Amino acid sequence: MSRIAFQVFVASRVVAILGMAWGGVAGTAQEPPALRSGPFTLSEADRGYWAFQPVREPPPPRAPAGTAVDAFLLDAMASRGVSPNGQATPREQLRRLSFDLTGLPPDPAEVAAFERDPSDAAWRRQVDRHLASPAFGERWARHWLDVVRYAESNGYERDGPKPNAWRYRDYVIRAFNGDRPYDRFVREQLAGDELAGELSGEGTDLAAWRDAVIATGFYRLHVWDDEPDSTVAAEFDDLDDIMVATGTAFLGMTLGCARCHDHKFDPVSQKDYYSLLSFFRGLDPYGQHKTGGGGRGTGRIERPLALPADLERWQADRDRRLTAVREQMAAATDPAERKRLEESVKALQDERAPFDWTLAAVEIGPEPKPTRILHRGDAQSPRAAVSPEFPAVLDLPVPEFPALPPGAVSSGRRRVLAEWVASPSNPFTARVWVNRVWQHLFGIGLVPTPDDFGRTGMPPTHPELLDHLAASFVRAGWSVKHLVRTLVCTEAYRRSTAAESASARAADESNTLYWRQNLRRLEAEAIRDALLAASGELNRKAEGPSVYPSLPAEVHGTQDSSGKGWSDSPPDEQRRRSVYLVVKRALKVPLLECLDFANSASPSGTRTTTTTAPQALMLLNDPFIQERAAALAQRVARESDDGVRDRIAYLYRVALQRPPSAAEHATAETHLREVRNRWAAEGNTDPETAALESLCRVILNLNEFIYVD
Repeated sequence: MSRIAFQVFVASRVVAILGMAWGGVAGTAQEPPALRSGPFTLSEADRGYWAFQPVREPPPPRAPAGTAVDAFLLDAMASRGVSPNGQATPREQLRRLSFDLTGLPPDPAEVAAFERDPSDAAWRRQVDRHLASPAFGERWARHWLDVVRYAESNGYERDGPKPNAWRYRDYVIRAFNGDRPYDRFVREQLAGDELAGELSGEGTDLAAWRDAVIATGFYRLHVWDDEPDSTVAAEFDDLDDIMVATGTAFLGMTLGCARCHDHKFDPVSQKDYYSLLSFFRGLDPYGQHKTGGGGRGTGRIERPLALPADLERWQADRDRRLTAVREQMAAATDPAERKRLEESVKALQDERAPFDWTLAAVEIGPEPKPTRILHRGDAQSPRAAVSPEFPAVLDLPVPEFPALPPGAVSSGRRRVLAEWVASPSNPFTARVWVNRVWQHLFGIGLVPTPDDFGRTGMPPTHPELLDHLAASFVRAGWSVKHLVRTLVCTEAYRRSTAAESASARAADESNTLYWRQNLRRLEAEAIRDALLAASGELNRKAEGPSVYPSLPAEVHGTQDSSGKGWSDSPPDEQRRRSVYLVVKRALKVPLLECLDFANSASPSGTRTTTTTAPQALMLLNDPFIQERAAALAQRVARESDDGVRDRIAYLYRVALQRPPSAAEHATAETHLREVRNRWAAEGNTDPETAALESLCRVILNLNEFIYVD
């Protein structure tokens, strides 16, 4: 597909989606949601709204063949007189699967093998192989990091670091690679520190205990102002950020709209907002005491990854040592010696426990702060007190909190919230997650607004299929890999992206029926990783502190603290996967930002995909691109035969997983000859290498390299 054709395609999708804004199927416009006004009341229409209904599992329609998912889709197509596309080519299928599941291009040899045997059994083997790859977690973790607004700095002017935030990223990668049940994944992030207490007894699984604590870094990822005009208002701003992220990520609800007044469209009152907020009032506010130009909270934003017994032993040892130094200080008569001992006392008091540390939730104690409704959201205008409750529209009983054990350091409120969110009876959680998975595999969700299941979002195009998937997901133990396997083994997933059927286009131009697959551009990280994979340089090292890529001085100059806190990683480290690159709010990596990297200031379940002139210029001229083209040329020269035709064929196999056509061969040979002759005529050395590097840069800039059919 040409660039112009793709722009037309994108424009048609935008128009189609905008046309669907208030309707489920293209061409069926609906009225915008009614604006709520007056005193808050709940109507039958509120209670009957689809997203608040329990998940049911309707039986799939009868179909002659295929999976249950295909049966739902084919039934909808039949009702509109639409016939589905046939399968994509084996190469297209395997490229699609590889990029969707691992974010990396397939091995050319695997593509060739699948072209020889494109059977269903061979496809299932490929699916299982990709699901078992460590790259699966690296790919799918990035999807989740978008939703929880992951970053490793605070934002604002100083953009100070969030210490050890990378451990949360690695936790998410491990969770997806280990197929951690999604309900456990939810509980750990919302209340992992409270769950960890149950894991710290005899025979503790240390890895599980550490992950439960690390998961609560979710609460510390928000933007943070280290020098606010009002620390009280700022505390509620931080809590609002947590509320928005929780509502968006797990529930698909726009809870933040009810901070200052009752929600204008959804049946969520201001009382509902503050009742939910009270679940979080035990959190010690984020703060780095006396750092970054200010500080608020106690500064307890990190926790040592040590079991309580180990930490107590270290603390006891430190206190023996501290007592000894104090005794020496009391007996000291020499002023210089006494001063030295005083400094030793201070050093021991400030000594950091010799364990790994992680960004994590910390509570102020067993008794949380009181919560009051704030008039117009103003922290200086508190009104009626509220206690923890779930939204009234759900008609749930007031939550009960278990008695706290002696010495409790947490209120236990978040544990109760987590149990409700991760419950099979929660109407949102499973639906929201299966919709996100569908979106990443088909290009658009069954609910096209994955972060908003409310009235300002779009209704599901296939509500029965959505509920079928949600119910079967829970029944299968909340297994993400099982869900992904189910979807990629459907006929719908393996269909061609061709939009050649005039009748299908006329009936369903925007493809809400999924009669074809959707053409998609790779995300920024997948493009960067594909470049490294093609050049043969990709460093597959997993986990660990983030990588700092080399950036021009001009880029550092765009941030006030020009270069501060940024130390370039070694070259080999810089060739690791993009998920391991540092995410600094005030200083994004230009290549990724140009290619629509995630917004890290707020939750984002959908990446914006643009087609702009700066992208073309970046992909031609950025030093990173030129280095990859040079490395790819070296790989081609090293691994292929010396003949020009052999080199061209090898380049196409490595970069595009296919042989070139006769016309492409001829064009490539002409390009090599013209560049070589021009380079030699200008008196430059090594024209052969220059010509091959130029051809490699051309191939890496083909639409085919960064778009997946």
